[in-house]
Amino acid sequence: MKKRILIVEDEENIREVCKRYLEREGYEVYTAMNGMEGWDVFHQYQPDLIILDLMMPKKDGWELCEEIRQQSNVPIIMLTAKGEERDRILGLTMGADDYVTKPFSPRELVLRVQIILRRGNQIPIQAKESLSEVIEFPDLKIYPKTRCVLVCENKVELTVKEFEVLYVMAQHPKQVFSRSQLLELIWDFEHEGGTNTVTVLVSRLRDKLEKHTIKNRWIHTVWGIGYRFEPNGGNET
Repeated sequence: MKKRILIVEDEENIREVCKRYLEREGYEVYTAMNGMEGWDVFHQYQPDLIILDLMMPKKDGWELCEEIRQQSNVPIIMLTAKGEERDRILGLTMGADDYVTKPFSPRELVLRVQIILRRGNQIPIQAKESLSEVIEFPDLKIYPKTRCVLVCENKVELTVKEFEVLYVMAQHPKQVFSRSQLLELIWDFEHEGGTNTVTVLVSRLRDKLEKHTIKNRWIHTVWGIGYRFEPNGGNET
């Protein structure tokens, strides 16, 4: 069955070029020219991945991304003409999995789509050797095969990248990962956002994990270096 891609982009030439390149790779592609139309198409076709422009009339990409994230963890790649770091960070904070700054190569966009969709169906390569039915810690359960995460028996909805960060770190409790290491492990290509991408993603992951508990913090900051996974969920010192 073909994977469904939704492109929400107000510039017709960009929209059509992206559509054409993705269709050549065998994807079923739907398009929308603004955020409101994108919202309707999202509900109608339930795409496997969304390519979302940041600046659009009627409803911008930030707003649409936030609304989609309230209902779905479908992978989202943001397109933006803005190169400012704060705009990229805001997009990631809203729940985007990746972003591409205009102008960009359609081939690069296709590659990013392929990588995200492929990894959405796979366990991170670094963790495959110890694949098990469940990885269990106090108040935290991780089910690799179904990508289900439970905190105090409450299901936590994670995006592809959030799950990969959690799973890779949980496979190596107490090991310190630098932000650069995590960036290299989770992304299969050079990411223009640098280590700030990891900082935002970890912050988002923590918020989701700690929503259902007041006593646990599994991902600890190692100041000046990166992060480590604390298996007992103790408070940071």
